[in-house]
Amino acid sequence: MKDGIPFGVASRTESNKNAGNAILYECVETIMSIEDNGGLRVLAINILGRFLSNRDNNIRYVGLNMLMKAIMVDAKAVQRHRATILECVKDSDASIQKRALELVYLLVNESNVKPLTKELIEYLEVSDQEFKGDITAKICSLVEKFSPAKIWYIDQMLKVLSEAGNFVKDEVWHALIIVISNASDLHGYTVRALYRVFQASTEQESLVRVAVWCVGEYGDMLVNNVGMLDIEEPITVTESDAVDAMEVAIKCQRLGLTTKAMALIALFKLSSRFPSCSERIKDIIVQNKRSLVLELQQRSIEFSCILQKHQNIRSALVERMPILDEKTFSGRKAGSLPTAVSTSSIIPCNLPNGIGKPAAAPIGDLLDLSSDDAPPAPVSSGGDFLQDLLGVDLSPASAPSDVLLDLLSIGTSPSVQSSSSAIDILSSSHDNKAPVSNLNGLASHSSLSANATSPASSAGMMDLLDGTGAITQKHEENGPAYPSLVAYESSTLRMTFNFSRQPGNPQTTFIQATFTNLSPNVYNDFLFQAAVPKFLQLHLDPASSNTLPASGNGSITQCLKVTNTQHGKKGDEEAVAQRQKANEIRNS
Repeated sequence: MKDGIPFGVASRTESNKNAGNAILYECVETIMSIEDNGGLRVLAINILGRFLSNRDNNIRYVGLNMLMKAIMVDAKAVQRHRATILECVKDSDASIQKRALELVYLLVNESNVKPLTKELIEYLEVSDQEFKGDITAKICSLVEKFSPAKIWYIDQMLKVLSEAGNFVKDEVWHALIIVISNASDLHGYTVRALYRVFQASTEQESLVRVAVWCVGEYGDMLVNNVGMLDIEEPITVTESDAVDAMEVAIKCQRLGLTTKAMALIALFKLSSRFPSCSERIKDIIVQNKRSLVLELQQRSIEFSCILQKHQNIRSALVERMPILDEKTFSGRKAGSLPTAVSTSSIIPCNLPNGIGKPAAAPIGDLLDLSSDDAPPAPVSSGGDFLQDLLGVDLSPASAPSDVLLDLLSIGTSPSVQSSSSAIDILSSSHDNKAPVSNLNGLASHSSLSANATSPASSAGMMDLLDGTGAITQKHEENGPAYPSLVAYESSTLRMTFNFSRQPGNPQTTFIQATFTNLSPNVYNDFLFQAAVPKFLQLHLDPASSNTLPASGNGSITQCLKVTNTQHGKKGDEEAVAQRQKANEIRNS
């Protein structure tokens, strides 16, 4: 009897007026509260389906809200109104769009993921800019969750990145790269598909990043048409065409630093895969040694040194990335696994400022997936540092402990250093003669000068850098005083650092750099640059002048402020971080 009352009211009530819709809404509420009556629930859900066709926005929104509750009780009945719900996603009202999108997300399962994803991607092409972020996030989540095959996953993600690559989060293209890495039978297919869409447009930056990574890893497959599938159309790509694509990415003004750095790494890898283009690649890398962007300049100098002086280790450095662990990445993404993993599964990776730290997955540090809060690993030798810097595994036989010193020209004797002209430090116009010898020689002279200081000076310096050990320092009214340090000295230039801290602000160190010209020539357009690890923050004030008088008849001063974001953290990690910071600041 009680079941017949809501059925009778619902079947006799007109829905062309608000009063009738209000009565129908109450009928639906009543029916959904009755247990174990599938027939009445279907009737209620059909009423809500009619609500979605109403011209009144409020009624449509109420219908969507009720269907969100109904899907938990009878998903099969709600599925019958899938087409109507999809039309609501295309509604002009933003509230209805978002609510309908949430409902579609709940409707997707393994059996309907393909048609629903197709509908959403087609709408993505014509959707408003302010709605692309929401719909893109839902599509990517659905594709990752219900993908029936890796080739389908790759195809759908390429469509999304082609249409709205600027709206996806970094985790999306990180995950795509990991899936591509694990699909060894699809490497050729994927790199060809990415090359096609890259040639069509470079507007979507996330797409460009995945494309340059794949070309760098699998460029030989692209040129040689390895792993062609029946569904592919033939494509002809020469080695020069692939290099052209990477050069376009580096020179494109609208692309960001991360994308350009990835393209530069891809070019470096292609120098070994494409011997016929190695000289051209070398020229492109040398051009970027004059880049105003410190990150690109540093990478170009390092890669140029390897290409010119260390051909014996180049093949080991540019090998393909090992297969990346999908489960580890998924666990870290979900927060179910700690950042640290046993060292047996760690592959050292490349970081912007050259600080090596282990990652759970090899792609983690390359794509900056790991937490910036984790303290960096200690540097035990030059070989280990090169291994962390370039993300490769160098055995002792192929990489002696002094390979980094030789690579960066740090290990030269003082007599050799003093014979070089200071113009090599201040200008990149002599790249072919000494690309980085004097610039990177700063670290060598820093260590020599540090060794010449008294034990008290060394202890004070360690305290300044949050080091351990005995500390000897003088206290003044405005804070402790620290000894000055001759960071670099040659026959042409002397660089002195004076350190200070403000009371109550121990995490911040103020450095006053003083530059004195010891040569008989005046230096014009003098420029000092510095870089620090990611857990330090660096602020450079303008220099007092850009002209350095000759023969010590004046000097230039410039103030630096270095803030240690890891200051005060306790535990075993503290010593690791402190040693790393001391090393990095002395080498800056």
